Amino acid sequence: MPDERTLDPRDIKHVVIAGWTGRDRATLEAHIRELEALGIARPKTTPIFYRVAASLLTCADEIQVIGGDSSGEAECVVYALGDGLWLGLGSDHTDRQAEAIGVTLSKQMCAKPVGAHLWRFSDVASHWEKLVLRASVTHAGKRRLYQEGSVATMRPPQELIRLYTGGGDLPPSTAMFCGTLAVHGAIEGGEMFEMELDDPVLGRRLTHAYAIEQLPIEG
Repeated sequence: MPDERTLDPRDIKHVVIAGWTGRDRATLEAHIRELEALGIARPKTTPIFYRVAASLLTCADEIQVIGGDSSGEAECVVYALGDGLWLGLGSDHTDRQAEAIGVTLSKQMCAKPVGAHLWRFSDVASHWEKLVLRASVTHAGKRRLYQEGSVATMRPPQELIRLYTGGGDLPPSTAMFCGTLAVHGAIEGGEMFEMELDDPVLGRRLTHAYAIEQLPIEG
């Protein structure tokens, strides 16, 4: 039987956000140029690894953000725990206005919601490219499909870990967000973000949803 466990965010001491993890270099370059036109600087490397505070990781069903310029990104998350490597689901919720000032800054400004339910990574490694990531956003009361696609469009976690560590294992008590899919339509936030990771081979899903409370900007 596939192995499963529950995450305690307090066990995580290091959080890494892997960015620009797409496999198609032409598509990656086109997106970089689009963002450059919006004032967002080109990444130093692709992929790139941003460190954020471990205290941002949360399994809560609601987060608070400043203003209305943040949005979620559904991602696979790998965890190096005391009993091995595990796979979960999370959202690299990011402040888009701050992103034009600095990507590292924008990553640090928002909580990182994650689902508490985990799968042992070795149980999905052999059929990794069959997994499907999906997200929806509710904005002004209207829910729509926001992201959907195969995780095969991104570099696999084993490769990202090797690139991050220089060939070693993911350090203990580390969570790594593994990159996200292009959105359907415009990038936008809202009052609710829902995400799921579908494993059609073993017939199971990871799901997580969280509400977003927008706090006022007073100056």
